[in-house]
Amino acid sequence: MMQREEAGSVYKVYRGGGAPHYPEREGRLSSGALLADTMSCKDGDTDAELGLKEVELNEMEQEKLPMNSSGGLGDTNGAVMVKVEAGAGPGPGAGPGVKFTGLSKEELLKVAGSPAWVRARWMLLILFWLGWLGMLAGAIAIIVQAPRCKPLPPNRWWQQGGLYQLAVSAFQDSDGNGSGDLAGVGERMDEIAALKVKGIVIGPVHRNVPDQITETKLTEIDSKFGNLEQMEKLLETARRKGIKVILDLTPNYRGKQEWFDINFNRSDDSQDLLQEKAAFQYWLQKGVDGLRLRGIEQVLRSAPSRVEEWQNLTRNFSTDENPRALIVATVKTNPEEILQLLNQSDTDLLFSYYLRETLISSNPLSANTIQQRVQKYIDNCGKTWPSWAVGGYEVGHMASSVEQHLRGLVHVMLFTLPGTPFIYYGDEIGLQDYQQPELNKTPWMLWDVPSKGGVISNTNNPGTPSSNLTVEGQKSLLPLFKKLSLLKTKEHSLLFGEFQSIYSSDAVYVYSRIWDQSDRFLVLLNFRKEPETVSLSGRNLPTQASVELSSSAKRPKEMVSLTAIHLAGGEGLVLKFPYVA
Repeated sequence: MMQREEAGSVYKVYRGGGAPHYPEREGRLSSGALLADTMSCKDGDTDAELGLKEVELNEMEQEKLPMNSSGGLGDTNGAVMVKVEAGAGPGPGAGPGVKFTGLSKEELLKVAGSPAWVRARWMLLILFWLGWLGMLAGAIAIIVQAPRCKPLPPNRWWQQGGLYQLAVSAFQDSDGNGSGDLAGVGERMDEIAALKVKGIVIGPVHRNVPDQITETKLTEIDSKFGNLEQMEKLLETARRKGIKVILDLTPNYRGKQEWFDINFNRSDDSQDLLQEKAAFQYWLQKGVDGLRLRGIEQVLRSAPSRVEEWQNLTRNFSTDENPRALIVATVKTNPEEILQLLNQSDTDLLFSYYLRETLISSNPLSANTIQQRVQKYIDNCGKTWPSWAVGGYEVGHMASSVEQHLRGLVHVMLFTLPGTPFIYYGDEIGLQDYQQPELNKTPWMLWDVPSKGGVISNTNNPGTPSSNLTVEGQKSLLPLFKKLSLLKTKEHSLLFGEFQSIYSSDAVYVYSRIWDQSDRFLVLLNFRKEPETVSLSGRNLPTQASVELSSSAKRPKEMVSLTAIHLAGGEGLVLKFPYVA
């Protein structure tokens, strides 16, 4: 039964019979609202008599009123009146279902607290935590079973990249007097840093009258090269750039032999006049990062214990943060003699021209021979850190003895073999020695045209060089050098990875560099002028590798099939492939 009151009065709706049961709902009618007349339902009444009349509230259909409207019929919790049409409900004669507008807060809380929903929530919670714990256990199992990375071997700064040798007298003239000097080297420190080398080797720059031991002062700088203040400024500039400085202290560097004609075992005053140990201490205290001494074969022949004393002295000045290096050098060219010196000298590095002699000893070059020589040298190194050099102060520049088509290939080999590459100044741009007998063999560094360093103004320079042979104009060899130098410093496989010869023929030599789980590298060297094709299938290698860099400017960066690798004449190619567990 429905009871009607005036606008603003309380109304009540009661439903009985076969209609669904709803709680009693109360509300207030807005002013001006029209309530439906009371209607009674009897058997046999017409459809119009059985239905509810529409109620107009503010001239709007009831079901279109907002649930939270201040003028609506709903109460504060959002409940509204439901219009029940004829036949609604599950009872006899029921028609379409009730238009249900949702459950109230109290109804939702009642349903949520039912036993069925409580059990469902607990089941979902348990499943969530079981899934989470399963994923955690799986992650732990993967970590435990994954192969462990090898600890990196201890390596000093001279084992982390290339070393750049320069002739101070021909590198940069700072005052225009026609001679290079220490101040000039400092002025070019930005260009040196751009080469990504770890250190520079300078000198000798001390005072030395040829073959006159009493006129040789290892702690005094020859005025031709500058003074102590310039040397200290150079050391500070290099330190700010992160570049180490190695000083060559070969005593009689202008004489017939590097160490005079001295018997190191004698107890007379001659050795005291030289005072090489005091000179070591002097320059190490000044801040040089390493010392280099040529003529090691003479010292080992006369007093082998002397080398051990030098090494101990150098190590006494070393710390974990600033290790110092002792580098001994020989100008011997015979491979067997060099290997013998390698076994005798227990120093940080032995500098030699072993690789140079191998590269220029035959024409055409045999890749098989080079492979045998390289492998023999590495095998004889043992725990001694290997080094490689093609150009140097004693023998001149690489471009003067190595064929032009092989210059880029030689740089690729120097930076990818195990050990430290030594680069002679200007070799990064293909600088050549002067061929005229009347001129000094040591050419000026070609910075630009014209050059502040005297490329044009210096009397030692036999003419104006082509701009593409200068640092400023170099477009091929210098970019390759910088890429190789940077690659050497950042790739573990190239720094201290295992070395393995993969393939060699008369024309092509291939070797790999692999360290633990780091990227692997394949190096392919074609020593012939003609193109070559190499197949590396069936050698426990992947089917493809990516091009890292090449001495050939025409080589695109792409994936290469290892079943058929096409090499240009004189090409040095570096391929990379990832570690696969």
